[in-house]
Amino acid sequence: MKSLKSSLILLGSVGLLFLGACSKNNQAANTGNSPVVSTSTNQTPVSASPTTKADSGHGASKGGQVVETGSYHLEFVPEKEANGTHMDLYLFTGDNHEAVANAKVTAHVQLPDGKQTTIPFTYAAKDKHYTALLNEKVSGQYQVKVTANIKGEQATGRFNFNR
Repeated sequence: MKSLKSSLILLGSVGLLFLGACSKNNQAANTGNSPVVSTSTNQTPVSASPTTKADSGHGASKGGQVVETGSYHLEFVPEKEANGTHMDLYLFTGDNHEAVANAKVTAHVQLPDGKQTTIPFTYAAKDKHYTALLNEKVSGQYQVKVTANIKGEQATGRFNFNR
């Protein structure tokens, strides 16, 4: 009877250790989805991970992936086209989400096969957003890091899409 009790206690202890280990792994995996914001004195880099929202609550949403970082609102909208993927970036600032027209915007894209390419965006004044065309047509997940340089500040957002 005593060895049965010892075996049950040992089995219960191992089970608790296993559950604790599983719980810690889930917490570590979930922390990667949290926004990351960093600043420096010379050039202020700010970055965050996206959330996909139909309405950001600020009236500026275009239905894409949204990153609110520092005083900037970045919204990435990829659209599949016959000749590649059309990419729109809406860049706003302030509480009223005023369009930022004077930024230098580039996308660093990792293709599904692991290759990387850099795509410059141009500002479409009529539509008040930045636009670019990614000529790749490979099926799979694309990882996109968009960097906007605005008067010495840098706002960065990480996005992804499937083609």
